[in-house]
Amino acid sequence: MSPTSRRPDVVPRREAARAWWKVSLQTFGGPAGQIAVMHREFVDERRWIGERRFLHALSYCTLLPGPEAQQLAIYLGWLLNGTLGGLIAGSLFVLPGYLAILGLSAIYARFGDTLVITALFAGVASAVLAIVSQAVVRLGRRALINPFLVALAVGSFAALSVFDVPFPIVIVAAGIAGWMASTRHPEWFDSTTRPGAQHDEAAEQAAPLIADDALHGEPPSGRRAAKILLIGLILWVTPVLIAAATAGSDSVFVTQGKFFGLTTLVTFGGAYAVLAFVAQRAVEVYGWLTAGEMVKGLALAETTPGPLIMVVEFVAFLGAYRDPGGLNPWVAGVLAATLVTWVTFVPCFVFIFLGAPHIEQLRGNFRLSGALGAITAAVVGVITNLAVFFALHTLFEQVERHRIGPASFNLPVWSTFSPPATAVAALGFVLIFKLRWTTLRVLATCALVGGIWYAVVDLRT
Repeated sequence: MSPTSRRPDVVPRREAARAWWKVSLQTFGGPAGQIAVMHREFVDERRWIGERRFLHALSYCTLLPGPEAQQLAIYLGWLLNGTLGGLIAGSLFVLPGYLAILGLSAIYARFGDTLVITALFAGVASAVLAIVSQAVVRLGRRALINPFLVALAVGSFAALSVFDVPFPIVIVAAGIAGWMASTRHPEWFDSTTRPGAQHDEAAEQAAPLIADDALHGEPPSGRRAAKILLIGLILWVTPVLIAAATAGSDSVFVTQGKFFGLTTLVTFGGAYAVLAFVAQRAVEVYGWLTAGEMVKGLALAETTPGPLIMVVEFVAFLGAYRDPGGLNPWVAGVLAATLVTWVTFVPCFVFIFLGAPHIEQLRGNFRLSGALGAITAAVVGVITNLAVFFALHTLFEQVERHRIGPASFNLPVWSTFSPPATAVAALGFVLIFKLRWTTLRVLATCALVGGIWYAVVDLRT
């Protein structure tokens, strides 16, 4: 039996599927929280994936358009169980969020008010602050192993938060810096050379139970690449073609399928980087929903499992519900939401299945490792920037942008400070960092506390 034929079975598929289902129920808090959940599950607890292998995969996913956390899930699933494992991991990663957004979209379309939903999830956003902060701490401890990488993380944070440098430029610059530095100082990117590494008990305890060579791998080839591209393209465009043939080329289904399908190919920098464009087109050009409803949709996406880009499902549901053509509005809404989810996430599978074999073969290339290590350091700065952004918009109702020369800053309007949100966030920090509760327990507790506050205080006003 060849190594390739036995590698997908190193972890039983049923056990892996159960693990991915568990992860899928905890994917709150955007990419930072989702990456933290996967790291804890597969690196710290189950120890199926090694630390360096995890960061190597994460660095590659950061370079791709689309939700990097979901792509990381596909990559890890592929390492553990081959193509089928990648399909299972990637599909389960978005399934709970798809069902949650679908149900909430239907409730909003029917009642026009999210009062009950707001009460239910009032404390979740505050709890997410602690989850994202935990991701920054954990990733930073492992990725920032010397002053050079720390400087890259700080520089990335400043470039994004102060100077409005586009995300792709930050990542490319970090990769070039790492590539150049690795030619002269390869030891900077070796985690075993950091001070105290040989006596790091936590690192020893987190050593993977599965050797790197036992994980799945496939030799890259032109024939394999052509096959993946062909199958992926057919799966991606076929639903839109069926919609055009049955509902007409000018139907809302085709318009949404083409718009969101093409948008997913340019979503570098995560959901926040593309949501401004999506909101402008969905509200002002297509009229699928109002600006206020777009904000509500984002709030729902932030407080439900799955990638933040799932907000497009809410947009699609309302757009088709209000312009169903000859269909029942409910049927139209469900079909549109499903179609848009499909065209948004199918390319993610193609990117991983196409590129992962090449990335795996380059693991021994110290220049590439240096570039990816630098990118991982930059990601720490990116996640920190997201954490600050999320904290400002959670703890304050209004945030204003102030510019001083080439620099600009997001500053809160202190009169809009929310003591209850701050109190729930503090509770989340205690539960995670002090008591070390699981993500699900923290989210449930904070949701209960926040919901009680909302019901008792806000409903009286």
